[in-house]
Amino acid sequence: MAKIIISCAITGGIHTPTMSDALPQTPEQIAEESIAAAEAGAAIIHLHARVPEDGRPTGDPEVFARFLPVIKQRTDAVLNLTTGGSLTMPVQERLAAAVRFQPEVCSLNMGSMNFAIFPVAGRITEWKYPWEKDYVVNSDDYVFRNSFRDIAYMFETLGGMGTKFEHECYDLSHLYNLAHFVDRGLIEPPFFIQMVFGLLGGVGADPENLAFMKQTADRLFGKENFQWSVLAAGRHQMQFATQAALLGGHVRVGLEDSLYIERGKLATSNAQQVEKIRRILAELGHEPATPTEAREMLGLKGGDRTLI
Repeated sequence: MAKIIISCAITGGIHTPTMSDALPQTPEQIAEESIAAAEAGAAIIHLHARVPEDGRPTGDPEVFARFLPVIKQRTDAVLNLTTGGSLTMPVQERLAAAVRFQPEVCSLNMGSMNFAIFPVAGRITEWKYPWEKDYVVNSDDYVFRNSFRDIAYMFETLGGMGTKFEHECYDLSHLYNLAHFVDRGLIEPPFFIQMVFGLLGGVGADPENLAFMKQTADRLFGKENFQWSVLAAGRHQMQFATQAALLGGHVRVGLEDSLYIERGKLATSNAQQVEKIRRILAELGHEPATPTEAREMLGLKGGDRTLI
């Protein structure tokens, strides 16, 4: 059966250190977690950065510079840099590391949306760092901005560097936004579409939604023109990844998306989640794609053509 690309999102910019001791915070922790995830079978490593002293999300290229070369030297994984950063960053800050390092892949949210985790605050009584509580509680007023102008700016800036995109689609409308940019000639196939489910503010984690998103993408782009993957937030992570594999899609796991390994049990590492989805894929008769195979499927430029 077809090889399946496993992506692993190492730390993200939405969870905070209080929520899990396993969430990597320092450049050294991010590097080690990334290397372990790659060794466990992840072909793509999706990366955010955090302020080492207190775990706040940061777009500072100097922080990225402390872990990107280490990961590149010790793995062959495809390095996928965020352009999402965090909910409170302006677009220029979110894009700064990608512009400097010109990676093979960048994530790109395909539209503006409400993006919230404030219900989590009610379950936490003590916070490790002063910034965390306000960041989480105030997410009921956050709008993750990616206007058509923002998205066009990212395509025009990074596309000229040969960087491809992980098009993160949190709702049906985001697929139509992607189709709009295809019609404008700003991007060309093959596309890599990451369908996102279960986040408050986005499409719900219902199997019918996954099927309809895939059918819509087939109709808009043609099956031969894109690769697709699924990530689901929190408790939906593994079941939706499994369903994606059954439908012929790729999968994403990692502590950015879920802090748990099973119901009520926190994951101890990103690699633990990669190992679990790899076991599930094996039971379904699939093998994980190597980084070389992932590059071929996604039409990537190769790690030697980045500035990492």
